[in-house]
Amino acid sequence: MGIRMPAKRTTVRDLRRHNRSLLLSKLYFDGPLSRHELSGLTGLSAATVSNVTAELGEERLIVEAGLVESDGGRPRVLLRVDPAYGHVAGVDIGETGVKVELFDLTMNRLATVEHPLASPRPDAAAAVTQVASGLREVIAESGIDEATVLGVGVGVPGTVQQGEALRVHAPTIGWKEVPLVDLLRAEGVELPLFVDNGAKTQGQGEMWFGAGRGARHAVIALIGSGVGAAVVTDGTTYRGSTSSAGEWGHTTIVYGGQECRCGARGCLESYVGAEGVLARYRKARGGKTASDEDEQTQFAALLESAGKAKAAAKVLEETAGYLGAGIGNLINLFNPERIVLGGWAGLALGEHYLPEIRRVAGEHALAHVFDQTEIELGQLGPDAVAIGAATLPVAALLEQGADPRTAGSKRGTAA
Repeated sequence: MGIRMPAKRTTVRDLRRHNRSLLLSKLYFDGPLSRHELSGLTGLSAATVSNVTAELGEERLIVEAGLVESDGGRPRVLLRVDPAYGHVAGVDIGETGVKVELFDLTMNRLATVEHPLASPRPDAAAAVTQVASGLREVIAESGIDEATVLGVGVGVPGTVQQGEALRVHAPTIGWKEVPLVDLLRAEGVELPLFVDNGAKTQGQGEMWFGAGRGARHAVIALIGSGVGAAVVTDGTTYRGSTSSAGEWGHTTIVYGGQECRCGARGCLESYVGAEGVLARYRKARGGKTASDEDEQTQFAALLESAGKAKAAAKVLEETAGYLGAGIGNLINLFNPERIVLGGWAGLALGEHYLPEIRRVAGEHALAHVFDQTEIELGQLGPDAVAIGAATLPVAALLEQGADPRTAGSKRGTAA
């Protein structure tokens, strides 16, 4: 006989927060809507909708957005989230550079800056300096008051250990227990901070505004220099026991295969990540370096030369095969209705080889499961990680039904 745990009491405060969150989220994703429509869509009573929307209106979180005709009565007022209520910033700390973008509350981009990093194994302090500088630049460029920024979301290429002392573990770039929030504070960044793995922030961005929208079960894959994925079920990203779930790049695709930068052998990342693909191309050319240019430029040149160079064509065809097999594994493991291929290298590969990737995925997945799975390219482009990172403070606002500058957050914040 099991032990029955006492049910958690729902307080009036909990109910109020739930109602605010429900109505605010519905207006954010589906607005503008009338109070009558909100009541029908949420199941809340007309009186509750009226009271809560009046409260949100007084706080300037929502505003009127015109009128809509009603059946036989007076026109109904439409409501929407006010884009001017506040601003959010999104940061993508990649292996080749730092991108910082500023948005209004409804994710209209206001400013963007990008700074290259000197090494594919960037020093954490150097990356943090670029983030702080980028934030100052986008705020100055847009002409907004820093006090209107609700928070800064940061996507990082590694596992984020949440807790009182947030730590970033990214062994592939040499980061071990990096106290990212503390370092940003030391650089003078005082805004609320939200930190997550870059594949997961890209996943949230694509689910909210891109190729994942409307799917209940999806896997959003990120392929850049490295490889990761976000597994999303019913709008929730699967994190695992210590938040490191989604390290798809470090699943084995070739037993005893080539060494991965994580230290293991045969990882998918070492065969389809840009760094691994370029290394295989150099080996195919007898060790000759393709160029002294940055990784993205080299990768673009490799794709361009596939039509005239046999070595390039062979390496890329093999890469499409490895990627297709890796996607087949995702389909068998998670049974998603949709797989979205993103990241700068993933988008470039997909543009040229998506039919081949789909074909190989079909050969490695269970037929009846594969037939129910869509494989698409991401829609947010190379900005997806930064856009997704900027949704982190917005998500806190929607989940809490309150401003994250005053309410704090459950994940990765230092308010």
